[in-house]
Amino acid sequence: MDTGSHLLLLGASHHNTPIAIRERLALNNDRVGAYFTALRGIAGVKEAVLVNTCNRLELYAVTDSAATDIAIERHLCEFQAFPAVEFQEHRFVLHNEQAIRHLVEVAVGADSQLIGEAEIFGQVKDAYARATTHGVVGAVLNRVFQKGFQAAKYIRSNVPIGAGQVSVATVSVDLAEKIFGDLRDCRVLIAGTGEVGEKTAKALHSRGVTRMTVLSRFAERSAALAATVNGASGTLDRLPSILAEHDIVVGCTTTATPIIHAAMIQAASRSRRIRPIFLIDLGIPRNFDPATAEIDSVFLYDLDDLARIADENLATRRGAVDRCRALAADKAARIWEGVAPRLPRPHGRLAGDTVPASETAG
Repeated sequence: MDTGSHLLLLGASHHNTPIAIRERLALNNDRVGAYFTALRGIAGVKEAVLVNTCNRLELYAVTDSAATDIAIERHLCEFQAFPAVEFQEHRFVLHNEQAIRHLVEVAVGADSQLIGEAEIFGQVKDAYARATTHGVVGAVLNRVFQKGFQAAKYIRSNVPIGAGQVSVATVSVDLAEKIFGDLRDCRVLIAGTGEVGEKTAKALHSRGVTRMTVLSRFAERSAALAATVNGASGTLDRLPSILAEHDIVVGCTTTATPIIHAAMIQAASRSRRIRPIFLIDLGIPRNFDPATAEIDSVFLYDLDDLARIADENLATRRGAVDRCRALAADKAARIWEGVAPRLPRPHGRLAGDTVPASETAG
């Protein structure tokens, strides 16, 4: 690869990074601004977008040299207090056209842990918008992402990769039905009111669940979601006292530490006697202590478990994935043709930085 200005993609994803590692790498949205601010201190970084989801942490950047790429990787590890040697065991690096191709495949759902999911498109758009708000997107990444979004929309409209509306919500509900059968007699607790929590609650409601409780850190948010499914609501501090009353517990909060520990499940199981309790952990970092899986009559599934289940039904969409990848490669080549001439000259600055008057005079 040319060591001059180029497009860099540095990332780690579900393909070779287990959930226990991904949760350590995850960057909370409230820290993204601080990360971009710190990134400005690295000479040679000109633009940046950070895509941070349950399945991946990916940094797209315009840089001026291979040495800058190394500095970016070292800085990311330091910012996340993650050992650099361990990161190298899991991370991948792509450049230029290949980075664009990967972006299109991600946005279309062809690279997702649940192949064909639609949520990832919105997550990538949010990442781009967040970087734009922080002033770190310039002419190159603006074109890459805008054209990438257009390509993803075209592919999804022409290839049935999303047939069946695959999502963590639908896979979770399908699994609940396999365990309990008819869900109409089940009591469900949803912890978290974000997009995943909302979709899971509505999916369960559509399958016949009529007794649902929604909890979150904010009473007004849980009340709003509960109203859409005719359920009860409250704040997360109620969780220990009502846990035993529920058959299915879905965790999708953004808390940094588990909201349910083994001791809480032990106590709930004793009062439930032989009735099983089904835990669905959709959080990164994980919402439930993994040790809860060792308790009798407790079924614990996390995102990696759901992905393995979804893979069993992937055969019917293999052809669609291949078509998506072929189209993504074609679109990426065309986007790169338009992007390459726009790469900045060496010694440029991160988008949004002030250029000294001495460099603009004359």
